Amino acid sequence: MPPTLASLVHHSALKLTVRAGEDRLDVPVRWAHASELADPVPYMEGGELLLITALKLDAEDREAMRRYVRRLVGAGVVGLGFAVGVHYEDIPDALVDAARAEGLPLLEVPRRTPFLAISKAVSAAIAADQYRAVTAGFAAQRELTKQALTEGPEGLLAALAAQVDGWAALYDASGAVVATAPEWAGRRAARLTPDVTRLRERSAPASSVVAGPENEDRVELHSLGTGRRPRAALAVGTAAALGTAERYAVHSAIALLTLTTERSRSLHAAEQRIGAAVLRMLLAGEPDHARAVAGDLYGGLLDAPFRIIVAAGGEGNGDALGALAEVAESAAARSGEVVLAVPEGNRLVILACDGGAAVAACCDHAAAREAARKADDDELVVGLSAPAGPIAASTAYKQAEQALSVARRRGRVLVEHEHMAAGSVLPLLADDAVRAFADGLLRALREHDATGRGDLVASLRAWLSRHGQWDAAAADLGVHRHTLRYRMRRVEEILGRSLDDPDTRMELWLSLKATTTD
Repeated sequence: MPPTLASLVHHSALKLTVRAGEDRLDVPVRWAHASELADPVPYMEGGELLLITALKLDAEDREAMRRYVRRLVGAGVVGLGFAVGVHYEDIPDALVDAARAEGLPLLEVPRRTPFLAISKAVSAAIAADQYRAVTAGFAAQRELTKQALTEGPEGLLAALAAQVDGWAALYDASGAVVATAPEWAGRRAARLTPDVTRLRERSAPASSVVAGPENEDRVELHSLGTGRRPRAALAVGTAAALGTAERYAVHSAIALLTLTTERSRSLHAAEQRIGAAVLRMLLAGEPDHARAVAGDLYGGLLDAPFRIIVAAGGEGNGDALGALAEVAESAAARSGEVVLAVPEGNRLVILACDGGAAVAACCDHAAAREAARKADDDELVVGLSAPAGPIAASTAYKQAEQALSVARRRGRVLVEHEHMAAGSVLPLLADDAVRAFADGLLRALREHDATGRGDLVASLRAWLSRHGQWDAAAADLGVHRHTLRYRMRRVEEILGRSLDDPDTRMELWLSLKATTTD
């Protein structure tokens, strides 16, 4: 620990005597400084032991000494050393009383003890303390490295918590707690997730100091990773500010965890290349080959129903896709699932277990973006397939692409294929290309009706809605069935198409729906 006034008083060579402030001798001394200025405060930084002979002070003036001592205390001076036998044979009572009133330790320095000896003693003690801190820091670094190599991040956190006499927690890219030490710190670390999320919004490396939950402790947060987006975060909670040795330990832990993170990133990139090959084989209808390539890495994923997510981001919006991939992978890691995420330029393909945490996390992420998005914000669009197995992977991929297309047209963040099938196809007709086709197909009939020579469009709608039943459709229109038959023949003549053709009937019906103003 750094030198204190008590350690200087007990220094056998200095022969210092305490004249005031006996109860405050345990205060650390940052430096010893000699000054005969009447007002040395502008040159003080705080934490000094000020040494004086009272050359320019009227040390017997009680009011002057009260002002002098009060200013020293306000400047953070921790002690005053007064050399006797130089200008005063003893410390004047006015100075002693002022020091006692302000609680400032006052040390009597005998004439045979030069100020230089006190400065050297303080300097030597500070150097020894720094050496101990550096030595302890190197020892901590060795221990942390050993634990990181043998026990992984969990062992490193345990060693770090012991070094700082507090607790430590590791967070993943999504801000979720991965590991804590000791175990009791898990709940405390989880309550800091909002602070970790704010830290992740800053470019790495970044750090901040926050008060622990209910002000239980002081917590330092550090982002981990060398890229623009932090890959993880470290929290260190202690009862007080970190000392030099503890600071060395924290910096060593940050370096080791960053190395682990970067190594994981390289492995992750290799896994993604394997995942891309597995996905290509699945979509090519080769599930057996896909299983052989996947091995233990993705094999379990191919043995149960899965869903395929296809996400697209606008040009230069890789962050949105990266965030979605992190959400899926973090959720899968926490629940022990396997997930396959393959970037494809401005698109991302995710294959995850049906009903699992990864799919749920992606849906929640999309819902949150949906609630926060602006009207013209299209940086992330997501399509989700129905459950499928390896044999139907190609179908599931097409379903996800179809859902993605519908989401883009509707201005939605996420559309599930199952919801498309359960709903109506009619909203899909709200498309400029569909309306243009419908207008073109029905234009001749509308132009005919505009001349007042019949009501072919309304008759066609009634006839199609009644599935070609003449009597029912004629009754709806309030005309004779022969009149209706005549009108349908005119429709065929004008369009040059037969109403017996089911494709023609379908196109006409959808065109009527697409252009209806009812």
